[in-house]
Amino acid sequence: MRVKRGTSHIKRRKNLLSRAKGFRWGRKSHPKLARTAVLKAGAHAYRDRRKKKRDFRSLWNIKINAASREQGVTYHELIDKLKKGNINLNRKVLAELAEHEPAVFAEVVKQA
Repeated sequence: MRVKRGTSHIKRRKNLLSRAKGFRWGRKSHPKLARTAVLKAGAHAYRDRRKKKRDFRSLWNIKINAASREQGVTYHELIDKLKKGNINLNRKVLAELAEHEPAVFAEVVKQA
């Protein structure tokens, strides 16, 4: 007796097209085009989850640098003094302070 794969074939195609929802042109409705689009989308998502960490760190550095220069210190001098003064604030927290609490950030720079 032969195996008819109608249900599994439809399920597989439906799953693929559901992952291609929102794609443009034929890539949302044609399984052949959707397959490559979904594979590429997954690869980009994987890569960019790692890239996001680099992007945010560089953004924090820019914010800290801008705020520290207003206090008359460069970014790299500030980081050096914080390390030597044993002030353990990471760049994310420093950037938040620099952006939202300039008075507190100025006090941190003074302590360093």
